[in-house]
Amino acid sequence: MCGIVGIIGQGPVASSLVDALKRLEYRGYDSAGVATLENGHLERRRAEGKLRNLDALLQQKPLRGRIGIGHTRWATHGRPTENNAHPHATNKLAVVHNGIIENFRELRAELVAQGHEFVTQTDTEAVAHLVTEQINQGLSPVDAVAASLPRLKGAFALGMLFDGEEDLLIGARRGAPLAVGYGEGGEMYLGSDALALAAFTDTITYLEDGDWVILRRGFAEFRDESNRVVQRAKLKTQASAFVVDKGNYKHFMAKEIHEQPEVVARTLAHYIDFANNCVRLPFELPFDPKALTGITLTACGTAYYAGLVGKYWFERFARLRVEIDVASEFRYREAPMPENGLMLVVSQSGETADTLASLRYAKTQGQKIIGVVNVSTSTIARESDVAAPTLAGPEIGVASTKAFTCQLTVLASLAIALGRARGVLSADEEKRLVNELMVVPGLLAESMKLEPKIEQLSHRLGKTTDVLYLGRGPSYPLALEGALKLKEISYIHAEGYAAGELKHGPIALIDEQLPVIVIAPSDPVLEKTVSNLQEVSARGGKIILLGDAHSIAAAATPLAGEIVMPAMAPDFSAIVYAAPIQMLAYHTAVFMGKDVDQPRNLAKSVTVE
Repeated sequence: MCGIVGIIGQGPVASSLVDALKRLEYRGYDSAGVATLENGHLERRRAEGKLRNLDALLQQKPLRGRIGIGHTRWATHGRPTENNAHPHATNKLAVVHNGIIENFRELRAELVAQGHEFVTQTDTEAVAHLVTEQINQGLSPVDAVAASLPRLKGAFALGMLFDGEEDLLIGARRGAPLAVGYGEGGEMYLGSDALALAAFTDTITYLEDGDWVILRRGFAEFRDESNRVVQRAKLKTQASAFVVDKGNYKHFMAKEIHEQPEVVARTLAHYIDFANNCVRLPFELPFDPKALTGITLTACGTAYYAGLVGKYWFERFARLRVEIDVASEFRYREAPMPENGLMLVVSQSGETADTLASLRYAKTQGQKIIGVVNVSTSTIARESDVAAPTLAGPEIGVASTKAFTCQLTVLASLAIALGRARGVLSADEEKRLVNELMVVPGLLAESMKLEPKIEQLSHRLGKTTDVLYLGRGPSYPLALEGALKLKEISYIHAEGYAAGELKHGPIALIDEQLPVIVIAPSDPVLEKTVSNLQEVSARGGKIILLGDAHSIAAAATPLAGEIVMPAMAPDFSAIVYAAPIQMLAYHTAVFMGKDVDQPRNLAKSVTVE
């Protein structure tokens, strides 16, 4: 991860590549590199650390090619070293990559058996060798990419530069964003977003999910995931005038929903060593995990619901008792806190007043503090013993989306790390859980394809006044979050309940007019959720079921609507199921004509009580 730039220029492009990468520094990175064609042949310059190190290397060993690619990386597979830095190359091509290739091990084993020699620890290198193998079989670079892309699993954006091809760049997108820019004199650009290209052009085309693009001077040919040539619109962008740009989305909230495959992958990359299938926390724990007696968790709003999901993980994976409360209540309770206890505070901004006050109280009670925050320079980050960054990037929409799923990702990683450190999880169990986490970005990308169906269902919700959300286990906090999202931006009254509580009161609300959204992944409590669902059906409630094919079949009752999710292991389904819940609220509010990004009465960072 995490920034991609490509240029087909009229003069030397290396310095322009570095300048464009500097515009993406806000995303974070740990190494950088560029590749160009020098006299028709691939040459690379890569450096660990900041872009100034790459700048200095280019001063010593300049590149003068008129076509090239560049990259800033968050380490995913392999340590942040020069050897693992992008671009990765064979004698046929160089590749830059954002995201995660889930099946890189299988591809690597296959390619090694065919005689390919791997020299890095990265998943990206498998892409370079896969395309190289197709070229070795006699295919052109374009046909080699067409043959290779269907074999890749995961969420990714790719940029490719080919040896001997002075007039060809290829980009591909599945899950992670990618844009094409059009310059003067036939210059063409490829970038992670419009911001990277703002210094060169204000005319952009965004690849749709599954698209790939063939770039030549003055020419761009777009193909969809079925390899059919398609037309994509050119747009004018104002990225040069703003720090953050909406891209081709109507609202920041829509853009941030669709960024989730990329930002969750980025956050995972910071916490997971995918090459060794284990959690590698980017900090030292400020306590002895085996001596830990319990966790107190506090937050506000959406962050609180992330904490509620995390409670299930910490108790199950680490066998630690978790006490959780909304920060505005906790701060005034003068709660007794355990000896050798850990306080987890969760905040998008890192400035939430009630959460900060709770942190300060916990410090007076001798607790160790981990702050899960999206802003590394925030007050909560500074006052915690350890700051656990979420790496969601700037979130402009008031209703939190990508910050929520990144918070869940961090909490899942912390729970696994504590479980392993405490001897609760075996190495094999940790490996299984890490493998389940690794596929989450790809599953999020798959869930984005459900948007047309979700938009249709949202039109029904936009005509109602009340909505009920139900879930069990980690899906219960998702029911609370779904109801909150709908309230925040559509102003429809909505409530979330634990499905088992239905008959203890909320069932009185159900009639033929009430939409009931049931969150039902195939998990250990599915049978119980189905029983509650049938109680709703018996009373005429209009059920919209969010689940996979198995859970929808298990419902065995008429449904007013269904959102069929991809099959997945249940442990971290909450991260994936969050996306359709967000999309449902978003499209309902858009249908009703509401101000999605700036809903009434709300602020992004609540710095007062």
